[in-house]
Amino acid sequence: MAVGVVVNAGGGKDYPGKLTMFVLFACIVAATGGLIFGYDIGISGGVTSMNPFLMKFFPSVYHKEQEAERNQSNQYCKFDSQLLTMFTSSLYLAALVASFFAATVTRVAGRKWSMFGGGVTFLVGAALNGAAKDVVMLILGRVLLGIGVGFANQAVPVYLSEMAPARFRGMLNIGFQLMITIGILCANLINYGTSKIKGGWGWRVSLALAAVPAAIIAVGALFLPDTPNSLIDRGYTDDAKRMLKRVRGTEDVEEEYNDLVAASEESKLVAHPWRNILQPRYRPQLVMAIAIPMFQQLTGINVIMFYAPVLFKTLGFADDASLMSAVITGLVNVFATFVSIVTVDRLGRRKLFLQGGTQMLACQIVVGSLIGAKFGFTGVAEIPKAYAAIVVLFICAYVAGFAWSWGPLGWLVPSEIFPLEIRSAGQSINVSVNMFCTFIIAQAFLPMLCRFKFILFFFFGAWVVVMTIFVALFLPETKNVPIEEMVLVWKAHWYWGRFIRDEDVHVGADLEMPSANGNGKVGAGKLGGMQ
Repeated sequence: MAVGVVVNAGGGKDYPGKLTMFVLFACIVAATGGLIFGYDIGISGGVTSMNPFLMKFFPSVYHKEQEAERNQSNQYCKFDSQLLTMFTSSLYLAALVASFFAATVTRVAGRKWSMFGGGVTFLVGAALNGAAKDVVMLILGRVLLGIGVGFANQAVPVYLSEMAPARFRGMLNIGFQLMITIGILCANLINYGTSKIKGGWGWRVSLALAAVPAAIIAVGALFLPDTPNSLIDRGYTDDAKRMLKRVRGTEDVEEEYNDLVAASEESKLVAHPWRNILQPRYRPQLVMAIAIPMFQQLTGINVIMFYAPVLFKTLGFADDASLMSAVITGLVNVFATFVSIVTVDRLGRRKLFLQGGTQMLACQIVVGSLIGAKFGFTGVAEIPKAYAAIVVLFICAYVAGFAWSWGPLGWLVPSEIFPLEIRSAGQSINVSVNMFCTFIIAQAFLPMLCRFKFILFFFFGAWVVVMTIFVALFLPETKNVPIEEMVLVWKAHWYWGRFIRDEDVHVGADLEMPSANGNGKVGAGKLGGMQ
């Protein structure tokens, strides 16, 4: 079946409508789901550099650290403890498992109830961690936090992509990553404050305050409207049409509504989305759902953000100074994310991916070389303050490169590429791969730092080379393309087009599209004639 769709260098199908205050506020509230993930990333690295916390739960690490400082011994290995890394990474294992259950909840009950469930579970986990008496209680709390993160990370990016008008989708979806960075920054500031509390119980405040972002998303979710896509999918067609008119700020929604209904009807033919996602026509989405979150973690960013205080302590900063350095990187992370918000719908996804990858690679080479030049393979050295400041400067440049590329786009692109029939399953794969890779890297980083020494930065740098080449060759430009029309982008791509038959493309209107590589005209004429 030939499909009458014109593919050229224009924008996507431009449905009537505008960015309404209703949509803007709904997306801001939904994006706060990122606060819980960000707060946890920042808080766990901070408390594990606090001596009272280590003395209570991980005394062997504390004694090893003290011995390293007394004897000027190997700085690379002083935090190497599988129990300590299990405290950090247990959350990500729990989030991985939870994301599969969250897929069903998101599809059957709607996106908002997944966010609510995630917030409540995270709240309980925060209470357990703040009151922890032993390691078992601590890790049980972490597991509950992980379940909360799994549900929120499953629902929020999809919600944002479905609510946003196509030409503002990048900006609004990156609100999720912005909230993650704000969560990290708040956690770093709180750690800096609580580390000064006399009596050694500041870590309890740090862990318990995770209840605040949890309450924000749990309460906020109760007031969120359902997305039109979700309402149609669950059979509430009249409600969906009313909601679509409200979110687009116009009565003229017939064309978009019909496209959403057509997508929903097609999705109802799919009884087993987990089985269907393995079909050849979904190959590009499946590859991206696995590759993008895997590559996002292999940039090495969570190594920096988790362990920033620990890393700076290893570089020879005092306790307070190491936490302050983490605050500085947190600030850079927040402000650089705004760069992405402003540019993502203008420059497109590919340019940000490619520029950010190049910048991160350069910084990793410099940081690895600077640390290697001082510590060498022995891990024993005194680092002058000016030298350490240069290392921090390049780490900040690295964080900035990530914050306007792989950080926000690692969540944005997977959430906008799936057709409705496999969207929940696809987002679950995205979240679970992200969490699995985070778990592996969190579990392996400290032992790898001990064994690889400064070579670890070159290890992640090599992966940045791989992912940048992957984006250049295999990721088409998706800016300004309506979410239900994304199949046309894959059909027009030089490689992915071979997996998608003409009869798999169900759009009946003429549509102007950006080229598959973001560089101009793919070709005039009917898409059905392209192979």
